[in-house]
Order: sequence, then C-alpha cells, then structure tokens
Amino acid sequence: MECGKKSIKVGVVSLGCAKNLINTEQMMFLLREAGYSVSGDIDGADVVLVNTCGFIESAKVEAIDTIIELGQARLDGEIGKLLVAGCLVERYRDQLLAEMPEIDGIIGVGSFENIVNAVDKALCFDGRIELFGDINAPISETKRIITTSAKWAYIKIAEGCDNKCAFCVIPNIRGKFRSRPMENIVSEANELVRLGIKELILVAQDSTRYGLDLYGKRSLATLLKELCAIKELKWIRLHYLYPDDITDELIELIAENEKILKYLDMPIQHISDKVLRKMNRRGNSKKLYEIIKKLRFKIPGVVIRTSIITGLPGEGEKEFGELTEFLKNAKIERAGVFPYSPEEGTTAAEMKRPDTTTALKRAETVSDIQMHIMDRFNESRIGDIIEVLVESCDGGAYRVRSYAESPDVDGCITVFGEGITLHEFLKVRITDIIDGEPVGELL
Repeated sequence: MECGKKSIKVGVVSLGCAKNLINTEQMMFLLREAGYSVSGDIDGADVVLVNTCGFIESAKVEAIDTIIELGQARLDGEIGKLLVAGCLVERYRDQLLAEMPEIDGIIGVGSFENIVNAVDKALCFDGRIELFGDINAPISETKRIITTSAKWAYIKIAEGCDNKCAFCVIPNIRGKFRSRPMENIVSEANELVRLGIKELILVAQDSTRYGLDLYGKRSLATLLKELCAIKELKWIRLHYLYPDDITDELIELIAENEKILKYLDMPIQHISDKVLRKMNRRGNSKKLYEIIKKLRFKIPGVVIRTSIITGLPGEGEKEFGELTEFLKNAKIERAGVFPYSPEEGTTAAEMKRPDTTTALKRAETVSDIQMHIMDRFNESRIGDIIEVLVESCDGGAYRVRSYAESPDVDGCITVFGEGITLHEFLKVRITDIIDGEPVGELL
C-alpha cells in the first residue's frame, strides 16, 4: 500500500463534547491536506480514527464500547488499522495499551497535530504508535473541516481549566487554562463567515475566564464586541459561562446586541452551600439566586441552560431538597441532569457520598421536575413569532431552531410546509406542542 494517496480512506469517529469535535475537525483537515480521503464513513476504511471522551463514566463506557466494536471489525477484516485519540487516551494510556491489543496506535490530547505522522506510520510500519505531547502547550491554530452544518459551527476561545472543581478531571486531561489570542479568534470567525457560517457557538471549559491569562483581565465582552462587528455574522451563542464571573458589562452587552442570542449555558452543578464548598466551586447559593434574578431582569426572555449533578459528596436529603426547591423556583428552561460519577484522580472520589442507586433516583426526580418546567416554557411560547434557522427536512416536516434551542442538546421546532429552503432563516409562529416539542407555521 502506498502511503499518503487519495485512494487511502480514513474514517473518523468523534465522541464527546464540542471542544473535542473541534480537535477532530482539525485532524481531518490535516489528513486531507496530506492527501488522504477523509470522511465520517468507516465502512471499508484503511484507517479508522476515533477521537474519544474520558470525562465521566458514561462517556468512558461509550468510548470503550466504540473501540471494542471497531476492534472486532478490524479483526474481521472490515476495516484496516485502528487509531484512538483524545481524552480517554490521555487519561488511560497504559490501560488501553495493555488491555486492547487491537489498537494500532494512541494519540494524546497534546499530539493531535501529529495525526498525519501517526497514520503514515500505521500504514507503512509494524508496531504500535504512541504520541503524547504537552497538554499545556499553546492552543493550536490549525484549520479544520467543518462537520456540523452549512450555517453553524463551534469556535473554541480557550482550552483547559484552572478551576480545580473537586469532581472534575478535566485539568488533568486538558491542562491549564489557555486563551486563544483575540485576533486569532476573530480571524477564524471571519473565515467561517466567508464560508457561509451564520451562527457561531463560543465554547471553552470556562468562557467567562477568557483573556485573564493573556490580557490580565476577563475579556469575553471585548471579544464579543469584535465578533459582533462582523457584518455577515447573524447569531452568536454563548456556552459554558461560570456563573460567578458573569459581569454587569457582559449582561448589558448581551441585552443590547441583537447578534448575541438571549441564551446562556451556565453550569451550576448544585445549589447547596455545603455541596458547593465540598466541590470547591466559587460562589454560593445566594450569589446563584442573585445572578439568575439579574439575568431575568436585565435580559427579558433569556433562556438559561445548566447542568446538574445529583449524589455529590455532601448531598444528604436536606441538600437535595435545597436543589429541588431551587429548580422549582428558578425555572431554568434547559438542564442536563447527571448522577455523580466518582472519577479517579479527583479529590471528590475520596469523599463519602450517597450510593449509586440514590444518585440515580435523585437524577430521575430532578429530570421529572425539569420536564414539567420545560413543558410550561414551551406552552408559554404558543403564539410567539420567532426567527428560526432551518436545519433539516423529513418529508413535509422541517426541523428548525430558534435562539432558544442550541444544536445537539435542546431539540428543535417542527414546521410543516413545502418549498422551505434548508439552512435559511425564516419567521414562524409557534402554534402547538406535540410530544413535548413546539410546532410552528411559516409566516
């Protein structure tokens, strides 16, 4: 087999978060530039690359199951070499090498830019490949192949984390917090817009910390002003805002600028002061109540997404009651709910915690509460006229998103009709709720 030719097919599987997907897209770009045929189709691929997540138990299980399945396909001759990259590799390097002989090579988080070298070696040489670089190195400015949509894309503004939450292993996997220079972000945004992207979703482990390491101050608001100046950019969506660092300047900017969607992904994890202290989270319940109240007042119609963990160390019945009461009062529109997963290498893993069954039951209780809140929110939207982006079509049913629906996590609005153009912006009126999701009509 001759290396580096377009006849060699590399199939790519990306697991985990948006930040991981960006690394996958960068690896795809590098491989394509080197002459390989690259796609998400793994059938008959000469090389399959899996970019993994290793954050929590469910993500690890998904990654391992995927590797096992592909390993069997390799043994059966359905695919060629198998390379595994990403967070699971960074975290469990020795275990993967020892327990999964079907893997031909592993690439750590700090080495994804060497993916071409890894594929070249996998195809041309025997033996296993191990590539591990500095997880604290400056963020790569490698270009990427956008795989999300013709009209929206993620854009990474920072990497790593310095928060040291007791339950989180991300700093050990992704390294210290590093911001991308503002000019590089704006340059990439301009290029994405030139390619037709209309919605940019800003991501980082802690977006509100952006710029602190480079400029000596939190600079998210300044960055947003630069992005808003891009004429053809229509929507800017903010993910992963640390609630304690949402400033008045940032709130006012979001409220006043039409390009910045009134949608904030703000992970809080819990509301109990006791649990927050054990988790080494900044702030407290009083500040959380205050920031949500301020956001509701200053940004009318704002939709808040958060993440909640049940069964954390320190969470007894009293603390869980505080959490459920908070959710009923705050009426946060969107929430991802997870039972606590003790992770090796974190301080929380050594703490006393509720048993797994209790954590699961509490997660189910919180999910039920959130389902009712979301139903009430959707019902309140009936009659609203909103702008939407058309995502897909199934027969005569179009799936569209408004400012209130972030892709991949929030579902869609269904609009019935004919002659609607995909990936365009339209005005619709919400007319009904079917199976828990809004239905609209085209104006």
